[in-house]
Amino acid sequence: MNSERPTTGPTIRPVPYMGVIYVVAEAMKLGFTNGDPDWCNLGQGQPEVGPMEGAPPRITSVELEPQDHAYGHIGGTDALREAVAAHYNRLYRRGKASQYGPENVSVAAGGRLCLSRVFAILGSVRVGYQVPDYTAYEDMLDYHRYRIEPVALLTDTECGFVVTADRLKDEVASQGLRAFILSNPCNPTGQVIRDDELARYLEIAREGDCTLILDEFYSHFIYRADGTPGDGPVSAAAHVEDVERDPVVLIDGLTKSFRYPGWRVGWAVGPSSIIENINRAASAIDGGPGTAAQRMALEALEPAQADQETAALRHVFTRKRNLMLERLREMGIRCDNEPGGTFYVWADVGGLPEPLDDADVFFRRGLERKVMTVPGRFFDVNPGKERPEGDFRSWVRFSFGPPEDNVRLGLDRLEEMIRAG
Repeated sequence: MNSERPTTGPTIRPVPYMGVIYVVAEAMKLGFTNGDPDWCNLGQGQPEVGPMEGAPPRITSVELEPQDHAYGHIGGTDALREAVAAHYNRLYRRGKASQYGPENVSVAAGGRLCLSRVFAILGSVRVGYQVPDYTAYEDMLDYHRYRIEPVALLTDTECGFVVTADRLKDEVASQGLRAFILSNPCNPTGQVIRDDELARYLEIAREGDCTLILDEFYSHFIYRADGTPGDGPVSAAAHVEDVERDPVVLIDGLTKSFRYPGWRVGWAVGPSSIIENINRAASAIDGGPGTAAQRMALEALEPAQADQETAALRHVFTRKRNLMLERLREMGIRCDNEPGGTFYVWADVGGLPEPLDDADVFFRRGLERKVMTVPGRFFDVNPGKERPEGDFRSWVRFSFGPPEDNVRLGLDRLEEMIRAG
């Protein structure tokens, strides 16, 4: 895997890797291979995928059926769309008159594909996005700049890396935003818009005719401020008044909260009119997901199975979260904005002795010790590179996605690296 932009000639544009993929590519130059126990990927964007304390046994097989060899429906099987709708109604819509149905769900082969479909159906509008945020948004916005106008909403330590509802309301009005995309819980910062603040987001969307595109892939990784597991997931679905009228599209799947990233099962949930357009876009973009993984997904979404899995991950990942925060602080790394969600710590290495106060140097030195981290500059979403770069030179995203023993080993190695200078 060549991590540099390839020489392409006059007809092909050079395409960079996303941040995490770049990190892996650079590690591979030094001998990293997936599954190598001697490497510590504290940059990884997936949770541990093996057996886990308190979780149900891993789903390991599916029997292929004759129809699995044929094309499936572009928006997913009827059975899975019904299961996803039931999952949302059970968790977030109890007692509400307006309920999601299969017509409110579109299934795709992973979250990025769901997002690609959504971007493909946006009209000629101004689209707001937060900085920092998920690295893939940059190219997704860039691909459609001939039609949409991206508008950056910059955040920093002073605002806790959060776009408040008050600010969103002002930006929607002053900037004329007709869509706003946000990962919530946020990758990389771990910050969560929830409760009354999230309800206000939806009020702003309704009143301002602004479509919210909420990437909720970390919805079940929720922690309390006191370092204990959250009571349950966070989703804007709980604050939707009318599933057919509220301009809200929710993106999620089995990748993070169910720990099945390799299945590539994601979904979009929203008004049926939007879902119909998403499926029409899918007919040209990807043609629809495979059916075998969708039948496996039905088992993962069985209520007892799903609740046991997600409750277990909150307990296990809370423990790893607290471990990482404690150890990083002991090393002299600032973690002022503790994560309320995800499995990332967004931290500032600027207080370390030179040259380790630079995130890229920190990353390179870590690779020498077989530890991977992600420099913060990758999360400076900047379509077309039209605005000046943000100051993320000292920011690093640390992942506690790997198993706890591997997280500990990686932190031990980073501590040794800092002591050595």
